[in-house]
Order: sequence, then C-alpha cells, then structure tokens
Amino acid sequence: MNLEQIEYIVEVAKKGSFTKAAQDLHVTLSAISQSISLLETELGMTLFTRSRGLGAVPTIEGNQIIQKASEVLLKVNELKEEAKSCSNTLSGELKIATIPGPMHLLVDVVSTFKEDYPQVRIEIFEKGPREILYDLEHSNIDIGLIVLAEDFIERSEHLTFEKLLEGRMVVGVSKDSPLAFEKKITPEQLVGQPLVLYDDEDLWDHTKALISRFGQANILFTTNNTKAIQNAVNRGLAITIGLEYSFTDILPEIVPIAFDMPSLTPVQYGWVLHKGKHPSQVSKRFIQRLQMEFY
Repeated sequence: MNLEQIEYIVEVAKKGSFTKAAQDLHVTLSAISQSISLLETELGMTLFTRSRGLGAVPTIEGNQIIQKASEVLLKVNELKEEAKSCSNTLSGELKIATIPGPMHLLVDVVSTFKEDYPQVRIEIFEKGPREILYDLEHSNIDIGLIVLAEDFIERSEHLTFEKLLEGRMVVGVSKDSPLAFEKKITPEQLVGQPLVLYDDEDLWDHTKALISRFGQANILFTTNNTKAIQNAVNRGLAITIGLEYSFTDILPEIVPIAFDMPSLTPVQYGWVLHKGKHPSQVSKRFIQRLQMEFY
C-alpha cells in the first residue's frame, strides 16, 4: 500500500467513477484501475463494485477502508502544512469571500497580513451567503466571511463558524430623507417605501415577511452591486436594509437608523470553514490575524 493508492480510492469514491477520478488526478484510466486492483489484492477484499450503469460504488468493507484513507490524507496534508510553517517564508494563495457591506472591515487586516507575508497572493470576492457556502463546499475559496443566525449554525454540522462581530439590522436612508431624523423605524413605516436590497434570497424573503404584516413591500430592485445600492439611496430614490457596521464607511451620506422590531435578534458576522477540508497554513495564519483584529 502506498500514498498514491490511498489518494486514488478516495478520489474514485468521491467521483463515483474511475474515469472521472483519472481525469481529475491527471493519470490514465488504466493506471488508476491497475493500482486499485493491486491494492484490493494486497488487502484481500473488493473495494468497489464496477458497473457500466452505476459507475464505481464502494462495497461495505470498501467504505470502511475509504473512510480511514480519507483520514490518512487529512493527516498527510497537516504534516505538509506544518512543515511549511516551519520555514521562515509563508507563500501560497488565499481566496476569501465576504458578504457585501463589511468589506471595508477587512482592508486593514489584509494590508498588514500582506506586509508580513508578501509572497502570499490574496484574492477577495464579494458574494451572497449561499454562494459563499457553495464555494466552500467545492473548494473554490479558502475562507468565507458571512452572517449566520444561531439556528442555522446549529443545523450545519459540516461547517465551522466563529463569530467576529455581533450587530443588528438597520435601515439606511439618505441624509436628506425625512426619515433621517427618526430614531427608530418600524416595518409599518416601510410599507410603500421603495427598497433596494442586495441580491440575497434570504434577506429578500426576510424583509418582505417583516413588512407584509402591515402591507406590501415595494422592492425597487435587487442587485449584487453595492455601489448601485448606495447611489440609489444617496439620490433619495430608495432606502435599504443592512447590517449596522456596513454603513460605517459611507457616513454621513447614508444614515443608519435602528429597525424597531423587538423580535429581531442580533446577527453574527464571522469566518466559516468547511469541516471536511483541512485549512492551509496560510488560512490558519489569516484567521489568527482576524482574531487579533476583532477580539
């Protein structure tokens, strides 16, 4: 048994196909098939049932071996990352996705991190929460920065979430709006008001549900362009709803006003990782920097 064979059986189980696994690992189909056959002979058991219609399906015994093999690969990655951390120079890539609004909170952290580790290439994306979770699942990003409700966190066994900030939802209005002088705004006051919202299905549904108790929500448009939202609010064409710390970099043009809804609980903004994917040393260092900045 060797590490290559362990990697092969894990990839075949993941893809459900010898052909797809060979393509993703950039090896020939015959090479991966022969290697796994030799492993099966060595172990004295069949790891996969091969079927033209069903592909490669792990046997009962095979599932047990594949689970152990996945654990071995995680430990091997940990060893590699630990060895990398012992060197004086940290290098690699770091892909971060955050929900819109709090992007400005990351600027200082990214700047100081880049100064300390100039050989790390950093990419930051602004996306909705569902996109972020999808990208984590498919290894398109390393770290997600997201708002999660407590009940969602409890239901998500495959996610690791740690709070960085706790805030509340507020209504953002133009400084020239009559509403700018209000201390609190109720959902009833939002009835008929043109709203611009970030294109997030959860936020959209939640906002409509709050307002619909008193009347119909008037959604002017939704977009994933935060500048378009700011422009519409600044010009007095609409108002918006978001997290209070999302407005700190655009004061005083947009005025955040407390949302008067007793049932609303504080929301948590923090980093999220996928439990089944071992974080790189670069990701670990960046998370440590986030903790130092916000705690």
